[in-house]
Amino acid sequence: MQNKSKILRMKESKKDSEKEVWDPIQIRSSSGNPLVHGSSSRPIPKLMVWLILFVSFIYVIYTLKLLASSAEDSYDDIPFTSSLHPSLLNPNRTAEMTKEKASLHPHRDAREKQVGLLRMPKAPPRWRPTEIHDVVFGIAASSKLWQKRKEYIKIWYKPGRMRGVVWLDNRVKYSAEDNRTLPPVRFSSDTSKFQYTNSQGHRSAIRISRIVTETLSMKMDNVRWFVMGDDDTVFITENLIRVLRKYDHTQYYYIGSLSESHIQNIFFSYSMAYGGGGFAISYPLAKALSKMQDRCIQRYPGLYGSDDRMQACMAELGVPLTKELGFHQYDVYGNLFGLLAAHPVTPLVSLHHLDVVEPIYPNVTRVQALNHLMLPAKLDSAGIMQQSICYDKTRSWTISVSWGFTIQVFRGIFSPREIEMPSRTFLNWYKRADYTAYSFNTRPVSRNPCQKPFVFYMSSVGMHSKLKTTVSKYDRHRVPHPPCRWKMADPNNLQMVIVYKKPDPNLWNRSPRRNCCRVMKTKEPRTMEVDVGVCKEGEFSEI
Repeated sequence: MQNKSKILRMKESKKDSEKEVWDPIQIRSSSGNPLVHGSSSRPIPKLMVWLILFVSFIYVIYTLKLLASSAEDSYDDIPFTSSLHPSLLNPNRTAEMTKEKASLHPHRDAREKQVGLLRMPKAPPRWRPTEIHDVVFGIAASSKLWQKRKEYIKIWYKPGRMRGVVWLDNRVKYSAEDNRTLPPVRFSSDTSKFQYTNSQGHRSAIRISRIVTETLSMKMDNVRWFVMGDDDTVFITENLIRVLRKYDHTQYYYIGSLSESHIQNIFFSYSMAYGGGGFAISYPLAKALSKMQDRCIQRYPGLYGSDDRMQACMAELGVPLTKELGFHQYDVYGNLFGLLAAHPVTPLVSLHHLDVVEPIYPNVTRVQALNHLMLPAKLDSAGIMQQSICYDKTRSWTISVSWGFTIQVFRGIFSPREIEMPSRTFLNWYKRADYTAYSFNTRPVSRNPCQKPFVFYMSSVGMHSKLKTTVSKYDRHRVPHPPCRWKMADPNNLQMVIVYKKPDPNLWNRSPRRNCCRVMKTKEPRTMEVDVGVCKEGEFSEI
């Protein structure tokens, strides 16, 4: 019995000792109170509940703080919203509160003004497209040729709307009419300090290469682009602006085109803009050029002309040529007909070497021909010289339209691939009829008398007031035509072609593509009517 009671006491003492062991490690809540006794699975969910509540509390505090700060920012960004403060609805009350605040806390008011100035965001400059008054023309001229070549400048330059400077090497006669119709004249600075060692060239190349820098030094306001050209260069200024709008004037850009002569490009550079065709330099690039150009020129005394000196400096600045095919150097001789009748799918920007080539329209002077070209250019500058190719399948004729310039009608069906190549109506710069001397593809003038095109030159152009469509007329060029024995419809009976075309100022805002043309039905036996416009869905020049 004693042993039994002794065993019971030992068991009780063992339980007490176990209780003492477990009490110190009893699970407690985050507040320090012991959790309710129960099964071992209950304390874990409660701990998670407390943890979730804690995280949620922190998230709410952070969110409220973020909303408060964003509200303050919105007040700074929208200072004229009436809901910002009730006092803004009452200007008099606002003034009273401002005076009270200033008298109580003068230093804090000054600090708050400074903070307000710092917080007030600067409005970003409003973007606007480049316009003609953002461009300054630098025109290289010679006093010996001035009286003749100034007439080319009058064709395209518009005083009052445009800005430009003619840079001459010597004094010239400048009449009252010249003063009204031409840019102001300046004389280039002395360049005798620069070395020039090219035996085939002329020192005037150094003077001309500095025209952009000298024009920049005149410090004209709001200039985006400097455009260089010669006194025998004619610009289609609306198309020039269309090209320049494609580029960011705040970046370094050197924009122009190559020579038509493969030999010229090899001799000078395929990376050089030819100044006769014109080139454009952005204002920041002109500033960078002006800081180093004189030193750069000294490093290249053996170069031939002004353009290669300019390109040498661009190479040192690391700025490549951005090529735009609408700038035309025209290093060719003879008749530009083949080049103009198959103009590339790009805006016509400039024409050069007008003293060297024949007048672009027959039986008139060069100046008269160029003034005649400006008539369609005023109505639809984007479409001037643009080629369209279509077919009169009932008569098996191929029609090529160079809008505002000429129309060609061929017997037979020629593929667009062939017609879009310029025909060789001109000689290369070295006066050889060598088709390998050009930097583009050409096609020979056909020797087959039946394949010789019938040519029609634009005689008049106007706008149909009701239809808002240009109506241009093209008269047959009267030259002897060789007899043809082909048994097919003879274009020899045609005397006039009338073309209807709606002006399309957004033509070059889309991807480049030739317009389509369609031969229309007409009751006039000696007249053909053609419609030119944007190609319709699924329309193309199908043979």
